[in-house]
Amino acid sequence: YLFIMSVEMFMGLFGGLGLFIYGMVMMSNSLKSIAGDRMKRLLEILTNNRVLGILVGTIVTMIIQSSSTTTVMIVGFVNAGLMNLMQAIGVIMGANIGTTITAQLIAFNITQISPLAIAVGAGMFLFARRNKTKQIGSVILGFGILFTGIAFMSDAMAPLRDHEGFKSLLVSFSRNPILGVLAGFVLTAIIQSSSASIGLLQALAISGAFNNIPGVSPFALTVPILLGENIGTCVTAMISSIGTNITAKRAAFIHFSIKVIGTVWVLIVLGIV
Repeated sequence: YLFIMSVEMFMGLFGGLGLFIYGMVMMSNSLKSIAGDRMKRLLEILTNNRVLGILVGTIVTMIIQSSSTTTVMIVGFVNAGLMNLMQAIGVIMGANIGTTITAQLIAFNITQISPLAIAVGAGMFLFARRNKTKQIGSVILGFGILFTGIAFMSDAMAPLRDHEGFKSLLVSFSRNPILGVLAGFVLTAIIQSSSASIGLLQALAISGAFNNIPGVSPFALTVPILLGENIGTCVTAMISSIGTNITAKRAAFIHFSIKVIGTVWVLIVLGIV
């Protein structure tokens, strides 16, 4: 019986995660198609001003729903000489802001409207004649699929609320925040998407898995994992910098440094360490 429950839980978890990632990629690709090459031109033209660079990085990442993609693009621009290191830093900082939009959407927990979004998006994608309308339908469809995946993950992980082994693991994370940071880092490095790993963490929270654990604050427990996921998203940019020039490597390293320094600062300020 326990084996069957475990299999069902993992099927629901990975099936939901698959839907989440597929929906996110569908939204990202459709939004990139709508925006066209204008995003690249924005990055090349508007980044001479640091404040504008942060704004551009935020907007572009909000559109493509992936700070990793934005950062890899920036590393490529720096390597090609289209952007200097100071310009790159501004855009990278903006990308770190823009990537939070997906998490904010999930936090609203609007999974109830996901069937409607799927119906509307599928209708527009299948029956619209104009290509742009089809792409907008694809964005809405991806939005619905993303939230359906969150619902699947949340339902699949609901049994963990009463699982003593899982509670013991969470207690160990709460006693040693570095373990939580490491767990978040490894998870994002494997999935290669901080939005997906943070979505997984939020689905756990929605399922109530972090509630009612004696002596453990859900906030103190989840923040280190979240910060570790934030660092894990640097792996893609670090890999993309292999074989590039020294300036591009510095851009990728600065991206990593910003995340690590931010993590240490937040842990100290919140009194978690």
